Amino acid sequence: MTGIEALNVHCGYAYATVPELFRGRGLDPGRVENLMMTRRSIGLPCEDPVTNAVNAALPIVAALSDEERASIEVLVTSTESGVDLSKSVASYVHEYLGLSRNCRFFEVKQACYGATGAIQLAAGYLASGISPGAKALVIATDVAVVDEHAEYSEPAAGHGAAAVLVGDEGTILEFDLGAFGNYSYETLDSARPEPTFDIADVDRSLFAYLDCFSNSVADYRSKVDGADFMTTFDHLVMHTPFAGLVKAGHRKLLREHGVRGPGEVAADFERRVAPSLVYPSVVGNLCSGSVYLALASLIDSAPLPEPVRVGLFSYGSGCSSEFFSGITGPAAKDKLATMGIGERLAKRVEIDFDQYLAALAVNKQCLVPVPDRDIDPAGYAPILDRVPDRKEQLLFTGVREYHRQYAWG
Repeated sequence: MTGIEALNVHCGYAYATVPELFRGRGLDPGRVENLMMTRRSIGLPCEDPVTNAVNAALPIVAALSDEERASIEVLVTSTESGVDLSKSVASYVHEYLGLSRNCRFFEVKQACYGATGAIQLAAGYLASGISPGAKALVIATDVAVVDEHAEYSEPAAGHGAAAVLVGDEGTILEFDLGAFGNYSYETLDSARPEPTFDIADVDRSLFAYLDCFSNSVADYRSKVDGADFMTTFDHLVMHTPFAGLVKAGHRKLLREHGVRGPGEVAADFERRVAPSLVYPSVVGNLCSGSVYLALASLIDSAPLPEPVRVGLFSYGSGCSSEFFSGITGPAAKDKLATMGIGERLAKRVEIDFDQYLAALAVNKQCLVPVPDRDIDPAGYAPILDRVPDRKEQLLFTGVREYHRQYAWG
């Protein structure tokens, strides 16, 4: 059945603790608990949207046979961190993954929803049967350029990519085809009007997220006979800008469905939602990869002795959202374990606030189009060399006549 055949996330090599970022920016430490985060992945200047995408997808592609690799006939990158107004990130990713030249590739953008939109369109294409045996690779990839102007959003910003292989063997998640609910409208709750900074209306964004969650679930229920938010879904996976917002969304939906006792709400949260927040709480917001980081967290963290139905909520500022569902279980747990996501997150290297500021000063220029730029990965060897068992991966080395340069190292 059509679904997610393989899933992997790459969240860089370094992290800073959330209390350290609060301390460095002089933020109110009393609000740390609101984020429900302990660490945040930090990108180094030798990483960019292309390296994140390639390094996330490479283990998936490497595990395929030559025939299976050739069957990837759709490659879509979803990013808020485009490097060119014409040329897509996907063109570089296609090259460094060594995919077939008979593969179509392109880039999509709709804030943190883009990857889900691409996955749903790919699922429909594959399920139609017009190209039997075909697969689609969708990669959500982003970098963080937020600074002190983002205030409390800065400690929650993540770094990395999630790669999702869609095909006719939904080992990781078998889609409930036709079971979905959408809710979308125009609002300026968040945007990146220039390559060097983001803007955000925090209150507007939080309310839009909660509004879309309620209404996309309602649209799902209107299309799926007998669907019940409390009983249909064994687990819930949600777009996670920060875990505290997920907790607020869960509480709101339970109250709308008649569950108001704080003990009952807390118990349901721990059982159905908390396993999906283990990875996001140490990574931060992966933008359109966020919901798939949360899915990986659920599969790796929750006991899955038998198949279960998962409800997934994807939200992107601007805003567009979708609630959909699928089946996962013990086979997914076994397959995802081969990616070693938790182990790689644990091997990231801690950096202090001064090291973070030094990296951020360069990272803020990552997306600015310039004819030439030099980035020497060797300059970050003191950090990279501390990562245990780091495998050869793609690194960003600069720009020559507007052409981005990469090397394996």
